[in-house]
This record gives sequence, structure tokens and C-alpha cells, in this order.
Amino acid sequence: MPVPDYQTLMSPLLRITADRQEHTIGQCAESIAQEFSLSESERAEMLPSGVMKLYSRVGWAKTYMVQARLLEIVSRGKFKITQRGEALLKTKPAKIDVNLLNQYPEFVEFRERSSNNKSNSQPIAIEPELTAAQTPQELLESSYQALHSQLAADLLEKIAKASPRFFERLVVDLLVAMGYGGSRQDAGQAIGRSGDDGIDGIIKEDRLGLDYVYIQAKRWKGTVGRPDVQSFAGSLEGHRARKGVFITTSQFSADAKDYVNRIEKKIILIDGQHLANLSIEFGTGVEAVNTFKVHRIDLDYFEEE
Repeated sequence: MPVPDYQTLMSPLLRITADRQEHTIGQCAESIAQEFSLSESERAEMLPSGVMKLYSRVGWAKTYMVQARLLEIVSRGKFKITQRGEALLKTKPAKIDVNLLNQYPEFVEFRERSSNNKSNSQPIAIEPELTAAQTPQELLESSYQALHSQLAADLLEKIAKASPRFFERLVVDLLVAMGYGGSRQDAGQAIGRSGDDGIDGIIKEDRLGLDYVYIQAKRWKGTVGRPDVQSFAGSLEGHRARKGVFITTSQFSADAKDYVNRIEKKIILIDGQHLANLSIEFGTGVEAVNTFKVHRIDLDYFEEE
């Protein structure tokens, strides 16, 4: 089964702490994984940020119940049940969720603080009841991924419609932004100067020019197959080159990908989606319109000697 949402995890998390002992997120996550019979792959599932989804959701369940004073923090990374939490368990609630937590004034106050932050142009604050399945962190990350995917699609469409000269400039700007080619002037002189023998350009691998990378950059519409990539590899052989980058606005066939994995030369295939993602990552052809910083408590700062 998939990892349960954070509200579903509230009841089992509170039950685990009913022993009045101190607990950690890791310990509770392991117990919950066993209770819900989660597989190894489900336990290891990650959010885009690299945080384990199970740990994140257990953490948010803990956070909300701490705000409702059902749990309390006792030391760094450790928490335990409160008398209020014990009293709630005695009532044997069918479900513990945000709606139930609303009966506690401290939790309502927490929600009101979140609402006030949102009205003060701080969009990170998210009402807990906006989504039952996603935590605020997950909602933020999924929204970012959706925006990123749409931007990549729009960017690729623009690149595909651009002139060959513009595409050449884009490749230069991107490679320089990634640290290749030395200066942009050096890279600009290298890219597009050949155009024969299947080579569209040569660029320094580093600023000192200790090695060179041979490039083929094509705005193709159809799938790039093995024959095209094999021809590029042959061109490298003719130049006694060991490294190459094949960039296209379309995609590569599975046979082409398999071919470059089996040959001695190092050839990197960059398809349209990868090209768009790299352009976004290195700021080529895009601009930042908003930047959000997500903070967390620095527990070391509050450690008293």
C-alpha cells in the first residue's frame, strides 16, 4: 500500500507514544511502517527534496499534534505524549485528524497565525485542512514540480521554433553556464566553426583547455536513432576525440542509448527534456520571478550549556 497521508498517521503515532516514553521520528516511522505493512520500496520513497516521504509525514503528524498539545517536545529530536493526549486516547476516537484537533484552542491559534502570515504576503504558510493527502512541504514541492514541468515544456517549444543560429547561441550559453568553454568568447568561436564530418563544434572541457569535447547540436523533430549517434561516434574517431555531446530538441531511441553505453568513447546524449531542464537549472533563457526560503528551527542555537 502507498504511504498513508499525515492525518491517517496521527492516531497510530499517538498510540505509539501511549507508553509515556520518549520517542523519535525514526522509531515511530519504523513502527508505523510495520503496522501498515509497508514494503521496502514504499518505506524508501522520497520526496523531490530527497526527504523520505514516510518520515516527512510522520513528522508533520507530530508537528500538528504538538501544536494541539497532544504531544510535547522533551529534547532535541525527542517527544512524548501529554496528559491531554492520554485523555484523548481514553475516549477511543474513531479518527484523529485536523477537524478533531480544531477542538483545542492552541491548535486554532496556530491556524490563525498561519492565516495571518498568509495575508502578510508569506505564501509558505498553508492552512492544514487544504489537503488531506499532502503535507504543506509536499504541497509546496508538488506545486514547484508542476511549475517546473510547465516551464520546461514552454521553453522546449520556444527552442524548437527558434532559428538554427539562436539554437547555436543557446548551446553556447548553456555550456558556458555549466562551466565548459572557458569564456563565452572562446566558446562562441569553438561552437559552429566546423559543421563538417558530423561535428558542429568543439569546446574546451575546462578553462585551461586540458581536454576538448566535440558537439553535435540538432533541432530535430523525429526520434534520433542509433545510425545518427553511430555516425557521430565515427566522426569522433576521425578527429581522434574521446568525448562528445549530442544535443537534440527531440528524443533518442532506446537503441541509440544502448549503443553509447556499450562503446569505449564517452558520448553524452541530451534530449529535448534534458536540455530544457538544464537550461532552467543554469538560468539559460529563463529568469527568476519569485524566490521562497523555507526555514526550520536551528535546534543547536537553543541548546543551553
